[in-house]
Amino acid sequence: MSIRIVPTRPYADQKPGTSGLRKKVAVFRQPHYVENFVQAILDTVGERLRGATLVLGGDGRFLNREAAETVIRIAAANGVGRILVGQGGLLSTPAASALIRSSGAVGGIILSASHNPGGPEGDFGIKYNMANGGPAPEEVTGAIYRRASALTGYRIMEEAAPNLDRLGETRLGEARVEVVDPVTNYAALMEQLVDFDRIAGLFRGGFRMRFDALSAVTGPYAQEILERRLGAPAGTVVNATPLPDFGGHHPDPNPVHAEALMAEMMGPDAPDFGAASDGDGDRNMIVAPGLFVTPSDSLAILAAQAHRAPGYSRGLSGVARSMPTSRAVDRVAKRLGVPCYETPTGWKFFGNLLDSGRITLCGEESAGTGSDHVREKDGLWAVLLWLDILAATGQRADDLVRAHWAEYGRDYYTRHDYEEVDAAAAQGLMTALRERLATLPGTRFGGLTVEAADDFAYADPVDGSVTAAQGVRILFAEDARAVFRLSGTGTVGATLRVYLERFEPDPARHALPVQEVLAPIIAAAREIAGIEAHTGRAEPSVIT
Repeated sequence: MSIRIVPTRPYADQKPGTSGLRKKVAVFRQPHYVENFVQAILDTVGERLRGATLVLGGDGRFLNREAAETVIRIAAANGVGRILVGQGGLLSTPAASALIRSSGAVGGIILSASHNPGGPEGDFGIKYNMANGGPAPEEVTGAIYRRASALTGYRIMEEAAPNLDRLGETRLGEARVEVVDPVTNYAALMEQLVDFDRIAGLFRGGFRMRFDALSAVTGPYAQEILERRLGAPAGTVVNATPLPDFGGHHPDPNPVHAEALMAEMMGPDAPDFGAASDGDGDRNMIVAPGLFVTPSDSLAILAAQAHRAPGYSRGLSGVARSMPTSRAVDRVAKRLGVPCYETPTGWKFFGNLLDSGRITLCGEESAGTGSDHVREKDGLWAVLLWLDILAATGQRADDLVRAHWAEYGRDYYTRHDYEEVDAAAAQGLMTALRERLATLPGTRFGGLTVEAADDFAYADPVDGSVTAAQGVRILFAEDARAVFRLSGTGTVGATLRVYLERFEPDPARHALPVQEVLAPIIAAAREIAGIEAHTGRAEPSVIT
C-alpha cells in the first residue's frame, strides 16, 4: 500500500470556533478542504500520533461517511497505529468522549455540527477532542488554525478506506482500522451510573415516555437502552433512524424545534415523561406533563437529586455552570455546601474542573448537561438520570419540579436569539454596550435599578489562564439580570443571544407565565443594548 503526498494551498477560513470548525456543506466540499483541516489537526498533535489510537465518528449528517473515509486514509498515512471508528461512521459526541477515555486514545475526531441543520444545504463540522475526551482548548485550536494557514500538502493513503458497515478489524497500510458498535461501550458506562433495574421497574409499572431522537444520532442509543435493555414499549423512541438531513427536522432540542413532542406533552393524554436530544447526542430537552423544564432548572434538579443514583451516591464534589445559565444550581450548591463555578460558554472550560476533581456535575443553558463520566455534555445520560430519580422518588416529573421550586425558589428564565444578524451590526452593539458599562450602575429602566454591569472574564482555578470578553452582564437590584453575548456556533452572520432571569422565592407566584414575569427585564435589556437600533430587529428570531 502506498502513501500519496498531495500539494495544496491553505484556506484562510479554517479557524475553529467554540466547537470546532463549522461551515456550510458547500464549503467543506471544496477541493482539499476537509483534507487540509484534518492534516492540520494531525500535524498539531504531532509525534504523539505515531502508533497511537485515534477515535473517529460523527452524527450521520450529510457528508459524514465521505469525510470519515477521508479521515481514515489521512490518519493511516500519518502513522496512526489504530483507528477506532463507529459503525457506519456514527458515534454520538458523548459516546466518542467515552470511547477516547476507555481506549486510551491520543484523541478523537468528531464529525458534527451538533444542533445545526443538516443536508446538502445545511452545515457540517469537524472538531478534535483531547486524550481526556474533551474538546481541544483554545491553545490547541489556535495551533491547528496556524498550521492550517501554512499548509502546503497533505498525506493520504492511495487505497480506499475499509467498509464502515462491517464490524471488525482490517489493515490500511500499517494502521489497524477497527469498526466498532457505536452503542455497546456507551451503554455499559450508563449501567454503572444509573440503576437499570429500578428504571425498568418504572416501565413494568406502566410508565409512559416519549423520546424524540429528531432523526439524529441518539436514535440507535435510545432504542437499545430504553426499549431493549429497560423494557420501554416499542415506539417509545420516535424519529429513531439517523438521516443525512435529519428528516427535515432542525436537530436542536427546544420547544420551538421539537414542536411535535411539546404538543404531545402539553396534551390531555400526555405521557409521564418527555425528552429529546440533538444532532450529535450531547444536548437534551426535558418535558414533564404540561411543563417544559428549562435546562437551567434541569441542572439544578439533577444536582439536588443525583445522590439517589448509584454513580453519584457519595455526593457531589462541586458543580459548575456557564455564565449565561440561570443561578438555580448555585442555590443547590449552597445548600449542599459544595463549590459552584461560573465559567464561559463552551464545554472545554469544564474540562479542567472535571479532571481536577473539583466538580461532578456541570451544565449550560443551551440544553447541555454532563458529569465526570465523560468530558462532553451528554443528552441521553441526562434523560436516564432523570428516569432514575423519578423511579427512586416515586414522584411525577411535574410534581418533582414544583417541589424543587417550593424548596429553592424559582429562577424565571428565558433566552432570546436574534439569528443571522449582520456581523458588523452585532459587533457594533456589543462594542457600544461595553463602552457604557461604567455608566450603567445606579441607572433605572422601568421599575428596575442597575446594581452592577461588567464584561465577564474567567480565571481558571486549575491552570491560572484568563479568558476575557465572554459576555456582558447587567445585574439588577431586584435579583434579576440580563446577559448579552454573540454565539460562536452559527455559520451565517452573527447570532445575538440575550439571556434574561429573575428570581422568585414566593411559591404562590411560581405558576405565572415566564414571558410575563420577565417582561420588565426584557424591556430593560432591549433599551440598554439598543437592539432594534443596531440590528433592525424588533423581535427575536427564537424564544426559548
